[in-house]
Amino acid sequence: MASVDECRQALQGLAARLDANAETRGKLDLDRTLACRVPDLGTAFHGRLTGGRLIDIADGDDPKAKIALTANSDDLVALVSGRLDVTRAIAARQVSVKANPFDLLKLRKLL
Repeated sequence: MASVDECRQALQGLAARLDANAETRGKLDLDRTLACRVPDLGTAFHGRLTGGRLIDIADGDDPKAKIALTANSDDLVALVSGRLDVTRAIAARQVSVKANPFDLLKLRKLL
C-alpha cells in the first residue's frame, strides 16, 4: 500500500507533466474542480483543472467537485506513473471517475 505522501507526490508529478504538456497541446477548454479520493488510506485530495493544468492541489476532500476520481493508493500511484492504463483500470473497476459525459470527453485529451 502506498503512503499518503506517495499519493501526494504522484499528484504533484501529474500536475508538473500536465503543466509541461499544456503548451504543446494547446489550451483545453475545461475549468473544473477535482477531487481525488483514496479510500484505502481514508484520505482525499482536491484541486482544479484549468487550461489543461492541474493547480491548487491540497489535502482534503471537495464533496462539491465537478470531477471525482476514486482509486486505492497503489492504483493511483500506478495510474499517474503510467504503469496502469486508465481505460483498463476503469473497465476493471480499479478506478472510478465521476463527471458529466462532456467533461469526460475533454479529459481524454489530457491522457
